[in-house]
Amino acid sequence: MGEVCEEKNSKSWLSVVWRISNVVMSVFFVLASYVQVNDPDAGLWMVGYGVPAVLCAFLGFRPHVTETLPWRRVADLHLMISSAAIFILGWKLYTERVTQIFQQEEGREFSGLLLTAVWLILCRHSGRAPVGMLRVSTAVAITVFPIVAWLYYHVNKELRSNWPSHCKTAI
Repeated sequence: MGEVCEEKNSKSWLSVVWRISNVVMSVFFVLASYVQVNDPDAGLWMVGYGVPAVLCAFLGFRPHVTETLPWRRVADLHLMISSAAIFILGWKLYTERVTQIFQQEEGREFSGLLLTAVWLILCRHSGRAPVGMLRVSTAVAITVFPIVAWLYYHVNKELRSNWPSHCKTAI
């Protein structure tokens, strides 16, 4: 009897961490969308980050939303378009032999789209059953990484010295 109760508490704890991770990623994607305001193609990138922000917000407050047709269709469409852009940008970075990916605008765009795609894949069908330890652990790692990387680049201004001005002035 105690083992069943302990398992139920573990699952509810994982669900809370999962939901918090989605809310944090939603806030991160909103912030990523906001900093695009100075970009020459701001509208495109604001949508690119805004759509996952909204999808994550829904998921943070209603975990079973991933099983609704509208959520799945929007997520699938975003994944399809993002995958094409990831392939194009990745190919460009590969053929140009770019090694310092965050020093190139295409590298930052590639990384941001890859992050949104991986997150949406992680969220896919998470509402069918209670989330497990593997999904939650992966979510926490993915949630922490972009925030730490962003803070690292924000603190170390010399890393941003070669970035275009629109990348330096939003925040």
